[in-house]
Amino acid sequence: MQRLCGIETEYGITLENAEQIDPVKESIELIKSYQQDPFLPVWDYDGEDPFQDERGFRAEQLNNHPDDIEEEKKDRERFANQPERSFREIKSDRILINGARLYNDHAHPEYSTPECQSLFDLVAHDKAGERIIQKCADTRSEQLDSRVLLYKNNTDFYGHSYGCHDNYLMAREVPFDYLKTCILPFFVTRQIFAGSGKIGIETEAGLATPGHYQLTQRSDFFHVEASVDTMHKRPIVNTRDEPHADPDKYRRLHGIVGDANMSEYATALKIGTTALVIDLIEKKLIPTTLAIVNPIDTIKTISHDQTYRWLLQNADGDIISAIDHQREYLALAQKHLSNQNGDTDWILTEWENTLNDLEDDPMQLTDRIDWVAKKWLLETFVESEDIEWDDPWLQSIDLEYHNINPEEGLFYGLQMKQIVTEEQIITAMHTPPLDTRAYFRGKSLNKFEDAIKTVQWDSITFEIDGKPVTVNMNSLANPELAKKYNEALDLSPNPQTLVEKLGLQ
Repeated sequence: MQRLCGIETEYGITLENAEQIDPVKESIELIKSYQQDPFLPVWDYDGEDPFQDERGFRAEQLNNHPDDIEEEKKDRERFANQPERSFREIKSDRILINGARLYNDHAHPEYSTPECQSLFDLVAHDKAGERIIQKCADTRSEQLDSRVLLYKNNTDFYGHSYGCHDNYLMAREVPFDYLKTCILPFFVTRQIFAGSGKIGIETEAGLATPGHYQLTQRSDFFHVEASVDTMHKRPIVNTRDEPHADPDKYRRLHGIVGDANMSEYATALKIGTTALVIDLIEKKLIPTTLAIVNPIDTIKTISHDQTYRWLLQNADGDIISAIDHQREYLALAQKHLSNQNGDTDWILTEWENTLNDLEDDPMQLTDRIDWVAKKWLLETFVESEDIEWDDPWLQSIDLEYHNINPEEGLFYGLQMKQIVTEEQIITAMHTPPLDTRAYFRGKSLNKFEDAIKTVQWDSITFEIDGKPVTVNMNSLANPELAKKYNEALDLSPNPQTLVEKLGLQ
């Protein structure tokens, strides 16, 4: 892989034995517990515009779930006398020394990994996020009469779905219509190995069909093919135009269709295969014949299919399986992308092996793929307890699979394949990736925290001699330039020296 990637994960939050909680308040307090010093909001929101659509226009409004609209009213009431303070206080942004961002997003604590160029760096930083946010929960629990519980999942079983978004920097020159035509069908069928599994079929109105086991937690919640929205009437292809890089050269593919994965292997396969498909799209090597009929219905029928035949109709009218559809992408990647680097070769090998195992017998993947591991867990429980599949007990088992407390979460009791070491995860909790601009962000915060005025994904503003000096990192998508900036930072004893080395003063 030679592409900047990142993962944003919203976590489910509750308090042990609490009948009702204020999730916004608990998310805010959880994030503030990352550090015990006073909270100083330094994240710069000026570069964020969720209304800007990459199809060339700016949306007038975004669709929200009715419950979210009610939550926004409550948020305004919290700081009725301090409207300027309310937004930043509710967000409670923390910029971490490993280059990541931790904040409250729509009543969920969210961890955004730093930008990574190595697939295995990204997996380590995703797992590091679990550790960091669990440490926050432990600290917050000490302040309460109840324990904070966190879940790396995507549904509350009451009609609310929260996201795990995978992000990829890619060439702006690719026409959007071609990007959509190529990536949309891939997203629809990717779930056969990237899904986290779920008991029940759900709609925005709540749990509609208990007891029905499906591949993904998110597929029930997609209603349109492409849109700028992320929270209601969700699209399979999101069109938000926030590249956080040079907008003339790059766009950010903001993927909102995926599940949050507990499995390291599933995360790596999900991100890695998507990155290779983007390589093919940029090279214009994917034929439009890979398009599928009725993608909105198909993403649900594949997830719900109990036979695991996963049939769909392609643009030519042929009926094929999702496995064979994925093999079309795989064959193109093998032909054009093989022998580039270790990451790519790992992805191609594991992609092929996984598709073969899914076709032969999905239960061979209990140690690698989340939906398969969870299914085995539920089947074992149903048999041992002699209960039916619509028993509410199974919903609790489903949820506890995603509990990120390693002493309690059911995932941690399974023999799942690991692809990064414990040492790599611990290092990622404190150290940003060495080969991207995330190093510049995290290390600047670590070295010069008192001099930092504001931070964004693509810029840092220092206060030097009472004046703001901004380091624009838009061009640091170039790894050679990122290396130059990172080396200058390492050699600078203070911000003044740094900006002089970078030619900014």
